[in-house]
Amino acid sequence: MSSQEKIIKAFETAGKPLRAGEVAEIAGLEKKDVEKEIKKMKDAGTLYSPARCFYDLKK
Repeated sequence: MSSQEKIIKAFETAGKPLRAGEVAEIAGLEKKDVEKEIKKMKDAGTLYSPARCFYDLKK
């Protein structure tokens, strides 16, 4: 499972907007790696930021 797949699964499991650190904890990844992937996913339109420092899956 790729890092992005783990991140998506973390958001699906939580069912709410999360901070990068929370995603890292749920997905079992390093926070710095999650931050890089979140930026890529946000640029690609997979994620959005509903509030400062929070992210969620784009519906």
